[in-house]
Amino acid sequence: MQTLVICIDRDNDLGEKANVITPLIGREDNIDAAVKLATADPEDSDSNTIFGGVNVLDELLAKGLDAQIITFAGDKNVGVISDQKISAQLDAFLSENEITNAIFISDGAEDETLIPIVQSRIKIDSVKRIVVKQSANLESTYYILKNALNDPKISQTFFVPLGLAALIYAIFLLARYPEGAIIGISAAIGMYMLYRGFNLDQPFALLREKMKDSFYEGQMTFVTYTIAAILGVIATMIGAVTLWQYYITGGSWYYGIVTLITVFINVTIWWYVIAILFADIGKMVDQKISESFTIKEISPALFIIAIGLLFWGASTYILSVSAFTGDTTSNELSLQYFVYSVVGAILIALLGIKISMTSPSPEKLPKKGKGKTKK
Repeated sequence: MQTLVICIDRDNDLGEKANVITPLIGREDNIDAAVKLATADPEDSDSNTIFGGVNVLDELLAKGLDAQIITFAGDKNVGVISDQKISAQLDAFLSENEITNAIFISDGAEDETLIPIVQSRIKIDSVKRIVVKQSANLESTYYILKNALNDPKISQTFFVPLGLAALIYAIFLLARYPEGAIIGISAAIGMYMLYRGFNLDQPFALLREKMKDSFYEGQMTFVTYTIAAILGVIATMIGAVTLWQYYITGGSWYYGIVTLITVFINVTIWWYVIAILFADIGKMVDQKISESFTIKEISPALFIIAIGLLFWGASTYILSVSAFTGDTTSNELSLQYFVYSVVGAILIALLGIKISMTSPSPEKLPKKGKGKTKK
């Protein structure tokens, strides 16, 4: 086989809508899958992509070229997870077949983001985009917009901020505090924009996949990650309640924004540190069970403790010199706490560096059953 016609379904509509498992190899399997997808969702463009790939395959075969068609599907969590699944399928296929070149079939820019991944493994001679013809009248435009808003990827981006703002406004109206609605809506939309701007949906999707795998594989990380999440929520609630109490008694004009943020850090830092330590302990337990644990794995926990100590000491000192207290003795004592926390953090960090540099990596450890000589 020399030429491979590659069709991509990045968001796995084949699996989600037609219950088809990929990769799909060969003309008949691809046509059957395209028919199933078109039957399940006639408006899905991935079926047209496969039919377009079949058309290209027939043209190559008619010219007497040695060619084959294959379709790869990713995951509904479009991004790192879906691309990793497609890459794994492609690597497995190329390891068993000799391919010299490929023709890439797509239905738009989203699938074409996979071109560099495919091109890093095989030479791509051509890229063909399958475009479904549409009439240009007003009715078709309305239909396209309606279906676009029904797409979860678009509706989540458009409707979530509006729905969140309306919900927060309703809650503050019920609490008879409409002035706070502006603050709540601004904070919620700001957090959502930061979430989307920093592309945090990918890390959360990876974390969700990792949690699901640890649950089905019976790993300790599922329990400790759950505990860490609960502690994180508790810490955030405690910090928010404390911050709100100071805000309503004096306001930011009295204490200052920096002081109020410092209050939140001071009352929550050790909760967050303990939560992260729980997550790290679960990882170490699983590594111990799989016999891949080394003393080097303790280093991140020591660094977390050192960072927590620094934040606690610094926040304590800042609060002592702010509007919270004017006691000179308290200021001197908090300064001592800050100095001790800096020294302690440095010592703990140096210990972590020492452990990290002296312990062997897991791949260098002798494995059981190897290295033994027969008597």
